[in-house]
Amino acid sequence: MLLNLLLALFLTIGIHEVLTIGGFARLNEDTVTSDGFRRQTLNEEFLNYIQNTKDPGKDLGLYLLETDFGKKPLKTVPDKQVLYEMEKKWAGREGWDAYLAQCRGIWNDVRYFPIPEPAGSKDYGTSFVDSWMFERSYGGKRGHEGTDIMAEENTRGLYPVVSMTDGVVRHKGWLEQGGWRLGIVAPGGTYFYYAHMDSYADIEEGDTVRAGDLLGYMGDTGYSKTEGTTGNFPVHLHVGIYIFHGEEEISVNPYWVLKYLENRKIKCVY
Repeated sequence: MLLNLLLALFLTIGIHEVLTIGGFARLNEDTVTSDGFRRQTLNEEFLNYIQNTKDPGKDLGLYLLETDFGKKPLKTVPDKQVLYEMEKKWAGREGWDAYLAQCRGIWNDVRYFPIPEPAGSKDYGTSFVDSWMFERSYGGKRGHEGTDIMAEENTRGLYPVVSMTDGVVRHKGWLEQGGWRLGIVAPGGTYFYYAHMDSYADIEEGDTVRAGDLLGYMGDTGYSKTEGTTGNFPVHLHVGIYIFHGEEEISVNPYWVLKYLENRKIKCVY
């Protein structure tokens, strides 16, 4: 009896060590709740590679697993053969299908950068940095669940905001922290959140939108229980991306998604 217990313990430890050494322990049913996955860390080389791939969600998912979510460099230059070998390693393992669906939900539905390129002669520029989970203090200490696209021309109502994806409008209206905001559920089930808007286009909850449709205009609303409050910070668009894992709503970092879309802007007259 004791011998059987010791043998079972040895086998359990041995299997765990094999999974850990091979990196396979990274993939499980709760992988998408981990900080590593939620940060969506990649590098410029892989970002450039996925610009022309048909399934960026799958490619990014494989890259994240292989590099331990950006902690280790990819050992070779990414190409179709490299991705094929990664897929042979990871696809079919327990948790793979659910993980892949979440990766595709984040990456495969996005089409356009949310701020169009001006069609006129004047360049109304924008900028953004990776500020996901930076500390915020309004309403209590918390992490910043998004990326702020800052307006170089600090004028509310000037910059149009377009939908990054197809989808259905789930939320519209005032939030104390987000001001005038819209929440759109894309076909893959991911929730795209646009906050601090100045005004809305002709759009209501339940409406279907297409990628590139006008949602409204960038503003500086929020940080107040009083609807319509402006001026508590510079004009900008807060972009949030959320996935759903069971009953849990999980924020993921939009920064690299926006970098991916930075050269995918529709033209618009400001």
